Amino acid sequence: MSKRGQHTLNEILSQTAAWAQALEVVESHRDAITQLRKAHPEIRALFTGCGSTYYLSWAAASLFQQLTGRGARPFPGGELILYPQTAYETDTPALMIAISRSGTTSETVAAVQKFQAAGRGPVVAITNYADTPLTAAADVSLVISAGQEQSVAQTRSFASMYVAVTAFAALAAGRKDLLSQMQALPVLGEQLIEKYEALARSLGENLVLDRFYFLGSGPRYGLACEVNLKMKEMTLTHSEPFHFFEFRHGPMSMVGESAAVIGLRSSVNARHEQTVLDEMQAMGGQVLSLGEAEADVCFESGLPEEIRNVLYLPVLQLMAYYRSMAKGLDPDQPKNLNAVVTLNLENL
Repeated sequence: MSKRGQHTLNEILSQTAAWAQALEVVESHRDAITQLRKAHPEIRALFTGCGSTYYLSWAAASLFQQLTGRGARPFPGGELILYPQTAYETDTPALMIAISRSGTTSETVAAVQKFQAAGRGPVVAITNYADTPLTAAADVSLVISAGQEQSVAQTRSFASMYVAVTAFAALAAGRKDLLSQMQALPVLGEQLIEKYEALARSLGENLVLDRFYFLGSGPRYGLACEVNLKMKEMTLTHSEPFHFFEFRHGPMSMVGESAAVIGLRSSVNARHEQTVLDEMQAMGGQVLSLGEAEADVCFESGLPEEIRNVLYLPVLQLMAYYRSMAKGLDPDQPKNLNAVVTLNLENL
């Protein structure tokens, strides 16, 4: 019989091995990805997933557009089924990147099938399991088996797929140099976990805090959404994500001594983003900053900003884990949740 929370903790602490495999998988599909880029040089991209992988799609679409200069949009799988007219341009081809931990999520698989039935373009699958309906349908499948999990809430799986999609975007942009530099990420991640686990535990176990706000802009907004979801799922705590400047437009009225405001800071806009955090601290909020340098959690990676964003995840995942444990909950089995959502979509 497993101990409460042991799977989640193990999956967070061991995730860097899955990052390394993700890079190997993308490298092994380099030719196929390069051919896609050459065959469809102007094609726009649609990223889709559900739950955590929808937030991954947010982060991925922003990064893909930044690196390639091609239009990219994220959509939940369910919206592509119910409201395809809001996503697809008439007679305009697209590249779909479908992301699913299990490869069996009902809405994601159905969205791919509907996309293909309409002849809209090629499909790339990013998942942790092979031989699934998703991989069977895709033109290219990036399968990171080391990201598989026993817990319900995604941690190792999410991070492994995010590394894969970052490497995919780099190759789609013709930036082989970035893919090469990403090889440093697993070691950097291990160092980060070792250095800041105690900080994550201290903040997570602070039950005076009753609300958490995660701020991230650009490619980091999707990551802010994801760590916000981890806080909800694992700890049943009020949590919300915002773009940095948007937080000033109303939500900051909720800031006080029981609020934590956590900033996923960039380098290029660090000064402006830190100003927001400083204002929240002056209002009494508990502030935590993460970034490459001069932050509470410093990466000190030396890597380009576009490829180091996975480093925001482990410390914040650990914070949610320790809060869950401090509240007497089981992060392996969050309330009301299952690892895979299966719906009857026959009539859609």
